[in-house]
Amino acid sequence: MDITTIARYFIYFGVFFITIGGILFVAGKLGIGNYRLPGDIVIQKENFTFYFPLATSIVISIILTIIFTIISKR
Repeated sequence: MDITTIARYFIYFGVFFITIGGILFVAGKLGIGNYRLPGDIVIQKENFTFYFPLATSIVISIILTIIFTIISKR
């Protein structure tokens, strides 16, 4: 691999991360993502809150698996 190929990959990854960041930023402003699914673990103490989004992680994993399966069949 030469340096121009590596540079091209960095540009692609940068555009990808900027796009995902923009989507997450807009989603946060719209209130998307401020919910908890029934399988998410929340432990609240006086000065401490632990949140582990177990069900949310599973749902996102299933959605991404479907998307990548559809993309890879092209």
